[in-house]
Amino acid sequence: MSDLKFDVAIIGGGPAGMAAGLYASRGGLKAVLLEKGLKGGPYSITDEIENYPGFPEGIATEKLMDNFQQQAERFGLTFKSFCPVSEVKSAGSGKILTTDDGEKIEAKAVIIATGAAPSKLGVPGEKEFAGRGVSYCATCDGPLFKDKKVLIVGGGNAAVEEAIFLTKFCSEVTIVHRRDQLRADKVLQERAQANPKIKFLWHSTLQEIHGDVLVSWVMVRDVVTDVDQVVNTDGVFIFVGTSPVTEFLPAAVKRDERGFVVTDDSLMTSEDGVFAAGDCRANGLKQIIWAAAEGAKAAIMTERYLEQAERKGKGNG
Repeated sequence: MSDLKFDVAIIGGGPAGMAAGLYASRGGLKAVLLEKGLKGGPYSITDEIENYPGFPEGIATEKLMDNFQQQAERFGLTFKSFCPVSEVKSAGSGKILTTDDGEKIEAKAVIIATGAAPSKLGVPGEKEFAGRGVSYCATCDGPLFKDKKVLIVGGGNAAVEEAIFLTKFCSEVTIVHRRDQLRADKVLQERAQANPKIKFLWHSTLQEIHGDVLVSWVMVRDVVTDVDQVVNTDGVFIFVGTSPVTEFLPAAVKRDERGFVVTDDSLMTSEDGVFAAGDCRANGLKQIIWAAAEGAKAAIMTERYLEQAERKGKGNG
């Protein structure tokens, strides 16, 4: 068994995990948070957040995540970054988590808050040119495309927000969208349409990505006319949704057809003592405020679960 023993282990350092860590620690639980990379999870690729309550001028994502971490650590949360979890399994009345480097962590309960990663298009050239002109993070790679032309694939909030962000660096940003109007919030649509650097390829889909060492052109298809056209570009940024980071979970944790974790109203999964919160859960909404709220709820439900388990244990004794 592990020498690292906790009441609850939280997997994921995004808004859901951070909020869970805050509420669990403040509630008196000995809690550890394990984050495989940068805190913030998938939200760490977003430059700024404008709609989180309490920040009328908006706040940089990195700053908000720093605030989350500092607040949680103030109440005693143990935060372990760059600590990917490869396995979660039951052991007696608790769970054993194994990290990629072989470390064993024992917890009475687990909260899954691993979020979701950018989805891939799966078109020819996407994999080959990843990191060589194909990107899923404008905040990370935008400065590399200074004074260059790029394409954005997608029409939701993420795609439009990142298109607007890229105009800080790029000479031209073209949004490729399969419909004839964007799905993004109206305020974002208005900003994009008013930006002289942003152009649109409506009812179009990306078919292929080409180049030599770096991306230099793509094939785009008009879904109405079924006609293909070559578009010269220096980069392709893809924002077409997300896929849950749940592949490491045991089979006992039920997931839907897309891999999102299924829970009951208390956020308990099909595995006793394992809860889920945020973007990895089959909840329909993917927003920071929603994820944070679920993280708080998962921590409260975990605290109640552990209290009931302790009462049962004393009763059986």
